[in-house]
Amino acid sequence: MNSTEKTLDLLRANRPVILGILNVTPDSFSDGGQYGAVNSALERAREMELEGADMIDVGGESTRPGAGPVSAGEEIHRVVPVIEAIRQHSNVPISIDTSKPEVMRAAVAAGANLINDVYALRAPGAVEACAELNVPVCLMHMQGEPRTMQHRPEYQNVVAEVRKFLRERAQACIERGISEQHIILDPGFGFGKSLEHNLQMLANIEAFCGLDFPVLVGISRKSMLGELLERPVNERVIGSVTAAVIACIKGVRFFRVHDVTETVDALKLCDAVRKAMNSE
Repeated sequence: MNSTEKTLDLLRANRPVILGILNVTPDSFSDGGQYGAVNSALERAREMELEGADMIDVGGESTRPGAGPVSAGEEIHRVVPVIEAIRQHSNVPISIDTSKPEVMRAAVAAGANLINDVYALRAPGAVEACAELNVPVCLMHMQGEPRTMQHRPEYQNVVAEVRKFLRERAQACIERGISEQHIILDPGFGFGKSLEHNLQMLANIEAFCGLDFPVLVGISRKSMLGELLERPVNERVIGSVTAAVIACIKGVRFFRVHDVTETVDALKLCDAVRKAMNSE
C-alpha cells in the first residue's frame, strides 16, 4: 500500500491515529533546532515510525506564541528536502504543517499526503490549492495570529464559538471543491485560548466530534500543561498522554504528539476498553 492509500485508509480508521511531530525549525517551543539538518530529521522520522506513528507531521514555521513569520521560500527550503528524504526511505504518510499555498504545492510534489493548516485554509489561494491537489486537509481554529494570539483571548462560549467556526470552515471548503471525505477538524488547543478555555474544550471535546468529521487534538507538551502542572516542557509527558486519553475516550481519533511510544501504548489500551464498552 502506497502512502496515498495509507493516508486515505487512516481517515476511515476506527482507531486512534498518531501524528508524530517533526519540527524542522530553529524556534519551535519544544524541539526547535533539534532537527534542522536533513539527516537528523530523517533519523527522527524513522524513529517515530518504528515507535508506532501512523503519520509524520513536518513543520517549517513555528506557530508558538510570539513566533515571527517565515517566507514561503524559506519554509520550502526547510521542509521539502526532509519530505523527500523521508519518502525515499519510507512510504509512511506525511502531513505538511503550513498555511501557505506555495508550500502546500511544493510539499505535496515532494511526497506529502495531507495538509495541516492552523489558519484553516483562510490564506489567499489556500482552498484553491488544496482542492486542486486533492489531498486531505486538517482545519484548525485559531483566534488571532501566532504573534498576538495569547494576548488576553476572549470568548462568550469557547466551545460553541469554536464549533461554529469549524462547521462553517468545513462547509466553505466543501463548497469550493474539497471533498467532504478529506476534512479533519482541530479545535486548536493553545491557539488564542486561556487555560480555562482549553480545559472547557477538553471537557466538551465530544461537541466537536459531533460535527461528523474526524477530530484531531494537539495538546502535546503545550503551555496549558505547564501552567496547570507546573512542569517544564520536557517534563510534560504524563500530562500530554493523560490529555490524549481523555480525548480518546470522548471520541477523538487523531493525535498530534511529540512522545510517540507513550501515547501509542496508552491509546491502544484506551481504544480497546472503548470498544469493549461499546460491545456490551
